Amino acid sequence: MIIDSHVNLHAPQFDEDRDAVIARARAAGVGLMVEISDRLATFEATHSLAMAHDDIWCTVGVHPHEARHYEDLAADRLTELAARPKVVGIGECGLDFHYDLSPRDVQAAVFRQHIEAARRTGLPLVVHTREADEVMAAILEEEQAAATFRFLMHCYTSGPRLAEKAAELGAWFSVSGIATFKAATEVREIVAAMPADRIIVETDCPYLAPVPHRGRRNEPAYVGHVLDKLAEIRGWSRAEAEARTTDAFFALFDSIPRPEGA
Repeated sequence: MIIDSHVNLHAPQFDEDRDAVIARARAAGVGLMVEISDRLATFEATHSLAMAHDDIWCTVGVHPHEARHYEDLAADRLTELAARPKVVGIGECGLDFHYDLSPRDVQAAVFRQHIEAARRTGLPLVVHTREADEVMAAILEEEQAAATFRFLMHCYTSGPRLAEKAAELGAWFSVSGIATFKAATEVREIVAAMPADRIIVETDCPYLAPVPHRGRRNEPAYVGHVLDKLAEIRGWSRAEAEARTTDAFFALFDSIPRPEGA
């Protein structure tokens, strides 16, 4: 079973052919997709996609770029929305110090509310982190020590020290099309060292299309290229990579019923 653990099908890039994109994913063997929430203003669209398709599930959360619009966000609100059917994760949330579209203290405060919601619901946290390695490591360590929660380092492209700390704290990791990019040598080195039973794959579509589609709009049908690259990096067969990432996915997103034979 091929799973795309991170899609943004509510994005405007899919407004003209969303149904066709979903159909192509299924034709390519993608058996399940997780539609990711990036702000509460579009959560209804995100949730509607999950409710309309048996093979799509969703999360609820606020991306760090959007945190400035949600300074008063409380874990209570996230927990309330997470109680809806087919909501299986909290996020995407975290820290992005590359663009700094939201003040860093606001990003951190909003991120901590997501962590609390993940604790209360028992759902996994989908973490975005960019150029914030030291602060991210400190928050994860502090919060995990206070009370445990499960979390996924989505589209991991940060440094090896944060990867090691996150793995030590029990993180899962998702690999994206960036791993196929010619210049992404360090990313591949980190992927090679990730815990073998805690790796999953994603497209992050419509962004980050893998080779040979780089530069085009990404879509879930391309996740097989990421899986192939992961197999190459880890020295696994394609079948082993598929089996391992499927097992890891259902261990993390354990509120999703595992289809028979998957």
